[in-house]
Amino acid sequence: MKNVVVVESPAKAKTINRYLGSDYTVIASFGHVRDLPPKDGSVRPDENFAMSWQTDERGSKQITAIAKALKGASKLILATDPDREGEAISWHVRSALEEKKLLKGIEVERVTFNEITKNAIAAAMKAPRTLDRPLIDAYLARRALDYLVGFTLSPVLWRKLPGSRSAGRVQSVALRLICEREAEIEVFKAKEYWSVEGLFTTPKKADFSAKLTHLEGKKLDQFALPDEATAHKARDLVRASALSVRKIERKRTRRNPAPPFTTSTLQQEASRKLGMSAQTTMRTAQQLYEGVDLNGETVGLITYMRTDGVTMATEAVQAIRSHINTAFGKDYCPAKPRSYATKAKNAQEAHEAIRPTDVSRTPDAVAAVLTADQKRLYELIWKRSVASQMQSAELDQTAITIGDNTDQTLLRATGSIIAFDGFLKLYIEGHDDKDKNNDDDQNRLLPAMAEGDSLNTKDVKAEQHFTQPPPRYSEASLVKKMEEIGIGRPSTYASILSVLRDRNYVRLEARRFIPEDRGRLVTAFLTSFFQRYVDTGFTASLETQLDDISDGRADWHDVMSAFWQDFSATVAKTKDLKISDVIDALDQDLGNHFFPPRPDGSDPRHCPSCTDGRLGLKLGRHGAFLGCSNYPECRTTRPLTVDNGEDTALPDGMRLLGHDPATGEDITLRRGPYGLYVQRGEPDPEDKKAKPKRATIPKDRNGEELTLKEAIGLLSLPRDVGPHPETGEMITAGLGRFGPFVKMGSIYGTLSKDDDVLTIGLNRAVDALAKKLASIRALGTHPKDGEAVIVRKGRFGPYVQHGQLIATLPKGDSMDDITLEEALALLDEKGKPLKGGLKTATKKTATKKTTTKKTTARKTTSKKAASSPKSKTTTQKAKTAKTKMANTTADKDDMPF
Repeated sequence: MKNVVVVESPAKAKTINRYLGSDYTVIASFGHVRDLPPKDGSVRPDENFAMSWQTDERGSKQITAIAKALKGASKLILATDPDREGEAISWHVRSALEEKKLLKGIEVERVTFNEITKNAIAAAMKAPRTLDRPLIDAYLARRALDYLVGFTLSPVLWRKLPGSRSAGRVQSVALRLICEREAEIEVFKAKEYWSVEGLFTTPKKADFSAKLTHLEGKKLDQFALPDEATAHKARDLVRASALSVRKIERKRTRRNPAPPFTTSTLQQEASRKLGMSAQTTMRTAQQLYEGVDLNGETVGLITYMRTDGVTMATEAVQAIRSHINTAFGKDYCPAKPRSYATKAKNAQEAHEAIRPTDVSRTPDAVAAVLTADQKRLYELIWKRSVASQMQSAELDQTAITIGDNTDQTLLRATGSIIAFDGFLKLYIEGHDDKDKNNDDDQNRLLPAMAEGDSLNTKDVKAEQHFTQPPPRYSEASLVKKMEEIGIGRPSTYASILSVLRDRNYVRLEARRFIPEDRGRLVTAFLTSFFQRYVDTGFTASLETQLDDISDGRADWHDVMSAFWQDFSATVAKTKDLKISDVIDALDQDLGNHFFPPRPDGSDPRHCPSCTDGRLGLKLGRHGAFLGCSNYPECRTTRPLTVDNGEDTALPDGMRLLGHDPATGEDITLRRGPYGLYVQRGEPDPEDKKAKPKRATIPKDRNGEELTLKEAIGLLSLPRDVGPHPETGEMITAGLGRFGPFVKMGSIYGTLSKDDDVLTIGLNRAVDALAKKLASIRALGTHPKDGEAVIVRKGRFGPYVQHGQLIATLPKGDSMDDITLEEALALLDEKGKPLKGGLKTATKKTATKKTTTKKTTARKTTSKKAASSPKSKTTTQKAKTAKTKMANTTADKDDMPF
């Protein structure tokens, strides 16, 4: 009897199936098979937080596939990922099967493995366990929390702050961090200070620079030289002094390697070194974990990539140490293996760090089978893992003090020399901006000199500086900050940052987060009325409680009850909250942002249109805007900006691209049930038949990068490309159901994915039509309507065509020999409508001919049928079906593709 194994992804299933052999059937669940329905009541606090689960179409399909495989099987093995989410997926699969009573007589086991290799899979199968209830409870608590916060707080936002989109338990705290950093930058006032640096020459004619640290016997702090006059006085004093080497300090320091990657540090380092977003990093790491094809076998290259742990398996450490000895020599391998402990708050070290599954698979050895992103990320992981077990680097640090004979004026130069490179031979860790200047000073080499050496002063400069505001968060620094304060989990950081951008709460510029006005409004609202729930301390303490649940130290119902009692009471207080209270709070909080001080000192809130008006924040039906206190008498208003200056007052799933230069109408990017499209203008409420112009966006085009010019081009389709050089007939280009095409008369030619329908030229269009034209021959025009009559190759032989009417050629006749007269005779004699064309009309005509013959019989039958309830129902169903069919036909795209 076969055993059925369930994993998350098809790629993982394929690999594991190869390892396990024919006695096992491995099926993918495609992630979660169930989730909470997106509606109120899915989590019920009054029923001890009972939850209703819903299986979507894909989940139902996978459950059916698993159920089918279980027929005749003796065992179900749940082998999803070795973390909380993986445990939850396994629990959902088992629960869904139990509800359908499909597990009778079938043993259920849970196995986990940290890497997808043959040995790891074999070892896991020998050590099955039951589902981890505390991990499942932790999942339930998190899911319930996120649901209740989202479905309770978001409607409050919609009612009290129109134009906002959603709030989330961790998402809102991350947004607050970004907004508060921006507020710090806005109120920051640069302070001037000066420094003095000299260029000196040693007796051996080597140059080096040193900075002034003491003047007139006093140590200089950052602002000791506050202006140009003071700095120039100090500069002149140094220039006039006879300087020599007063003191040389040397010491050897050791620099230890960083630990192997966790989820968080991988995201940070990939951002700093590779420029990868957190989302791209995790997607690429997933691909490396699930495996690539090596010599005809799918092999996982790295261990599981969602982890807080910094330890590695003993066998892996030994293999890495062996590789270091072989590749670098024994001097680079420490006497004992290195051990690491994480410093992150709330870290769970149940899993290994991220490492290569086999250190002998060097980046160069597998480069040929990897994509560019996979190659770069694998190399980063491989080098970091190997370097973490290498010998420390040794540096000789030197500090040289130079001054006059009285030691009243002193300057200092620092530098270092690498005495032994150690792990630096393989890997140098990336740094944040604030660390780079310090590194430059430390890594500088100083020339040889001795105490007492007289120095020649070549030049002394005084330089002006200004203090800098704190830097905006990058993805790397924000992830680092979130991990430090203990909010969220590293495995969720990528999705949190993605949601903030998708909601248009923030944007990325030069790889730095900048909050949009919409994001700042939401943060100001939440900090004003829900301060506790966007407080980093509270959110971190809640994370600790959730970790206690996963470790079995707390009951998830108790944690939820304590949270919900206070949270629901806070939400209830907002029911009586007036819009004016919201406006006042937001106006006070964001006043300096919307109305920054003017250089001339005038009131930035003074209305330019009326004498006594004061500008302030206002809330309208579609969102916030800036307006005069005398509104609506005074019509001075200004929209808040987002998306590079466009109006925020747009519904979800819509983005304003600009205005049509010809009509002045808005051109918007929208998401419909079948994907992205652009639209010009809005429907006319008085003329329901008139619809705004719309155009589908090609599948290969990124909607986020779509420009106004491209949108106008799409809305202008189909466009004229030019006349065919042989026939003179106009060729047009357009978009159909199956992609871009070119058309000449009734002849269509498909375009490849590399063709741009907006810019395709005449030569390419002629080439695209050539294949179709080779199978078509024009005979002339029909004498009745002037339309073309053609003969073309068909699936069952050549045929002639006039519009939607076709007639096959007699057997043996060639399409090259037939004349226009013969074609017209064939069409008159045995012409039939093209499928999907005149078929409906023909059927109606045929029906009319037979109606008279059957009228009497039908009248008799209809009288009998009228007395039967069953017949009435059947008739009604038939009418409904007929109506549906008619509606469907009317809505069909009239393009041939």
